[in-house]
Amino acid sequence: MSALPGGRGDGQPITTLIELEPAATAARYMAGALDAGYLLSSSDGYGFVAQIQDMTSRQKAGKAFVNLAANARVNEPSPLLIHTTTDNGVQPIMATHVACASVDGRVLTFELTELKHMPKGGRGLMLLDLADKDQLAGAAVYTRSVTIAGVGRGGKAREETLEIRSLDNARGVRARKGKAADFGFKPNRVIRVL
Repeated sequence: MSALPGGRGDGQPITTLIELEPAATAARYMAGALDAGYLLSSSDGYGFVAQIQDMTSRQKAGKAFVNLAANARVNEPSPLLIHTTTDNGVQPIMATHVACASVDGRVLTFELTELKHMPKGGRGLMLLDLADKDQLAGAAVYTRSVTIAGVGRGGKAREETLEIRSLDNARGVRARKGKAADFGFKPNRVIRVL
């Protein structure tokens, strides 16, 4: 942490802190306490839970942690614990369920306990059974709501927040096809709201 630049405009390129292969780019960044848990998923429909300490490395080159199929990408990580402001101050809220959405608009939710913690990384378990040309737009853990974001007609950014009732309608068992949802746009992210 002491090697991180201050926040007053004296930033340094990320490549001073890590080594990247030629022509490689960093896909996702995360920061948090070592015991902070995250849901990690990939566009090929697989995912697992890991902690920041599982992903750390003493080597500047890092370590392989998420195994991807050919042409797959890592989706946005989703924190298992968030802090929200209430009348009683800041309250921690632990996720209880997982919401998955495919690019073709299929949604599946299931209990977080159906996933396993994988401290050594890997591919994980199938989250959503995808059709041949479909991809997992994203997966997020939640307690009461998530936002599905995407692109509509004319390339316009769109999003729709799904509350507990809609999420319960898509509830099933992990690795199933889920339910078709008519968003009116192609999803590309799933974001935890609460």
